Amino acid sequence: MKYLVKQLKGTKPVAQLLGVSQRTVERYVVGTLKRPRRELRERIDREVKKRWQPQVRAKAKKKAATTAGLVVSTRARFGFTGTPGTTDNARIRDITQALPPEFADRLFTARVQGATEQQLQQIAAEGLAQMYFRANNTRAHGLGVEYTDIEDIGIEL
Repeated sequence: MKYLVKQLKGTKPVAQLLGVSQRTVERYVVGTLKRPRRELRERIDREVKKRWQPQVRAKAKKKAATTAGLVVSTRARFGFTGTPGTTDNARIRDITQALPPEFADRLFTARVQGATEQQLQQIAAEGLAQMYFRANNTRAHGLGVEYTDIEDIGIEL
């Protein structure tokens, strides 16, 4: 109840939202009333979740895009080509790899701008190529990575 009062900046808007009196809201805030009836509890839960989850997601995305990065887990067909004349036939690989914040930022920005699933997969593929196959560009310079036949992909913040 206190969270809703803080978010809506007062007890009157919360009372109108929940369909109870302003005095009832005030009693919950000060602790006189502690256990709302089931219907009211469900309405409170629904309204808190509606406001709380976007904030949690936004904080997690901001952290991933600025400092923490994200982890990509995928099962897909990977193949790559290196210097002229060398190749590795594509095969199914299970890869779980941490990607730096710049790839998280690119993914989130592209998604907000309406990128297609294939464009998002391409950004993830570039990140996997850089961090997994090229070890953060410390080896295998010029290695071209193909990322196809995606069976599963998951992103953790």
